[in-house]
Amino acid sequence: MLSNKRDTTAARKFFANAIYNNGIPKRITTDQSKSNAAGIKEVNKIFKRLSKSFKIDTVRSKFLNNIIERDYWFNKSLTRPTFGFKNLTSAAATLTGIEITNVIRKE
Repeated sequence: MLSNKRDTTAARKFFANAIYNNGIPKRITTDQSKSNAAGIKEVNKIFKRLSKSFKIDTVRSKFLNNIIERDYWFNKSLTRPTFGFKNLTSAAATLTGIEITNVIRKE
């Protein structure tokens, strides 16, 4: 999910969408972003209000998500010559193509 801003509202929407599509995780590893931590805290508050016993633990580390960072820098090296994207639709389409190419290459 791409967003124009990296704020708490965007993080909350991202985590809500991820939980809806993939289920409730036990732990989430994020970088040092305060918006991600705030988004997870908001989701935990919602669980508490709904009297659910779920609580998502967070691990904030710069280096534990290196697999994701590695993919990010690979994608960045491919998209850098384009000097950025004009809108989120073209960015999403391009990144989807790159991800599909990576999956095919890994098989």
